[in-house]
Amino acid sequence: MTVHYHRIAALAAPWLLCTMLAACTPAPVTAGSARAPAPSEDATAAKGAVASGQYPDLFAEAGYGREETEAKVEAAFQQLFHGNGTDQAVYYEAGSNAHGPLAYIHDVNSDDVRSEGMSYGMMIAVQLDRKAEFDAIWNWAMTHMYQDDPAHPAHGYFAWSVGTDGVANDEMPAPDGEEYFITALYFAAQRWGDGEGLHDYSAQATRLLTDVLHRERITGTTARGEMTAVNLFDREAKMVRFTPDVANAAHTDASYHLPAFYEIWARVGPEADRDFWRQAAQVSRDYFATASHPRTALTPDYGNFDGSPWAAPWRPESADFRYDAWRSAMNWSVDWSWWARDPRQIELSNRLQAFFEAQGMDSYQSLYTLDGKPLGGGRTTGLIATNAVASLAADDPRRLAFVRALWEHPVPTGQHRYYDGMLYMMALLHCSGDFRAWLPEGADG
Repeated sequence: MTVHYHRIAALAAPWLLCTMLAACTPAPVTAGSARAPAPSEDATAAKGAVASGQYPDLFAEAGYGREETEAKVEAAFQQLFHGNGTDQAVYYEAGSNAHGPLAYIHDVNSDDVRSEGMSYGMMIAVQLDRKAEFDAIWNWAMTHMYQDDPAHPAHGYFAWSVGTDGVANDEMPAPDGEEYFITALYFAAQRWGDGEGLHDYSAQATRLLTDVLHRERITGTTARGEMTAVNLFDREAKMVRFTPDVANAAHTDASYHLPAFYEIWARVGPEADRDFWRQAAQVSRDYFATASHPRTALTPDYGNFDGSPWAAPWRPESADFRYDAWRSAMNWSVDWSWWARDPRQIELSNRLQAFFEAQGMDSYQSLYTLDGKPLGGGRTTGLIATNAVASLAADDPRRLAFVRALWEHPVPTGQHRYYDGMLYMMALLHCSGDFRAWLPEGADG
């Protein structure tokens, strides 16, 4: 299995736009169409896990005991964070500075450190009450990835890719990293309380969240020449951008849409922005309904704000279902599990799982055109993991087959253990009911 990871855009030279890919994808539909009806008041009255306090344990539903599940989760964490560094671990300790120990999550295959993986590592750590690992990752991210120069186009953001020596490969951000950093920090504030400086988690989260929405346009010098960048959310579309680089800022990525997190920000973020985040959550729900294929429920890696696929000039295959897009179903399914605001998400997960079941549970590929033509990639742990999380929203009996497939799959090792491993670890937490929204008393409504 060869994984070609997804954010090569900022480093690659432009290619010719592939119109053939756009031609084989469905025309966009609007949320609220006959295919994707808007949720009714009765349907949205259902109580999600945040309000009820009852997070589904899909492993228990599939017949696995609680002690067995807890042991499986712990073993996976120990292997990925504290296993041998040759072919098991992705978490590497890297000395210390004035703020304490440092550690990074290594994309072994690409030999870099990504804001995506660092923020995933922090989220995993806070869910498992692992403060030492959380603080070490956060310290490394702020030391080597955060841009504090107010004249730099990436000011207030994290470089999406840096070397293990801390030197940036690309200084510009990929917004899903910021989204996970912010939410993990708010959860840390609730689990462990705020400290000082880097450990004043809620203040750090609020500062980042304010820049995500309100940071002004900056033109300045980068290692790739002069660039201009804006905020990470388009305030008119109420949608996360693919990148703040103005040349490509009017596009998005379905897997960056995290309505479950926006609902968190609407409760604990800056009060003046809370209504925006409530609206952004619903916009993302509508986006999933629009961007997903009417038969397969597959979403493209990159998209336009109207829900149509975007074949980026430097990466025309981004109009297909590829590595980024694996996470779309995880995102809409967690949103349904936590908040139960949009029953269309049930149908989306049912449709997606029906497609993969028809492809063969032991043989489905990891790359497809949106209408379901296999593009290879083999059977990959990351997609097995996200397809299992889709069971949080699905209500067809087949859902438990996807949960069992995750259970039976080993913890990733070897060259591709980073992306597969991070998705696997988060899927274990989601499917065990141990991935929770940590909120102050009274903020769950």
